[in-house]
Amino acid sequence: MISPGTVLLTLLLSAVAILVVFLATFGWALAAGKQAVVDIVWGPGFAVVALVAYLVAAGTDAGVGGRPTVLLVLVVAWGLRLGGHIFARSRGAGEDPRYEAIMAEATGDPRLHAFRKVYLTQAVVMWVVSLPVQVGMSATGGGALVATLVGLGVLLWLVGFVFETVGDAQLTRFKADPANKGTVMDSGLWRYTRHPNYFGDVCVWWGIFLVSLASPWVLVTVVGLLLMTRLLTKTTGKELMEKHLSTREGYAEYVERTSGFLPLPPGSRGARSS
Repeated sequence: MISPGTVLLTLLLSAVAILVVFLATFGWALAAGKQAVVDIVWGPGFAVVALVAYLVAAGTDAGVGGRPTVLLVLVVAWGLRLGGHIFARSRGAGEDPRYEAIMAEATGDPRLHAFRKVYLTQAVVMWVVSLPVQVGMSATGGGALVATLVGLGVLLWLVGFVFETVGDAQLTRFKADPANKGTVMDSGLWRYTRHPNYFGDVCVWWGIFLVSLASPWVLVTVVGLLLMTRLLTKTTGKELMEKHLSTREGYAEYVERTSGFLPLPPGSRGARSS
């Protein structure tokens, strides 16, 4: 079951919370002189949405039980881990080339251009992607099916979380060695997929979606998962990163033998065709 009033309140308050988060981040970016700080807030922003949805659900007559608490923990753990990793990675770094390209398109006030193209866009995406959390947090339902979905969701989330965490750690160590400058990371998880972090991200969010499925109405929110998957496997994720790396020595050979997304044995037919 889902209370329409609770869902509408959650959607509204989540939108307000997201707007506040990105307005604060915009101010931070102006002070820092670079738009890349928005990446640090991406993960924690979802944690804020999950907390808002949890508190709204807790204020209803139905309250919250074990499943919403699991949902909250999964989103917060993922969001804080990602935010902490990007913060550590970006310390002392300059502007991200992606945002340099966006700012180069500005024809009027660069601040308004940045707010519209970077912050407002990401705010809308965050609201849509987090729909399973917003709606699923207040859904009530039990039984063997819901319990099974929660178990499968946590397992899938764990697989994704491990891929993201280990993949990021391996890449960080690789980049820290000056001898690797200009070369291609092709060991560890990166030997089986060119994007273990993006693959992990997709697994995390589909796992969260499964945990949220306490009511058939939550199925409507799959649009958020489809958007996230599209962004990571196309557009701002995989395709943009590979375009950036395409001129690096040895990268073409790496692409030939390594799966583009799903982890597969190096050089296998599936890896070569991805």
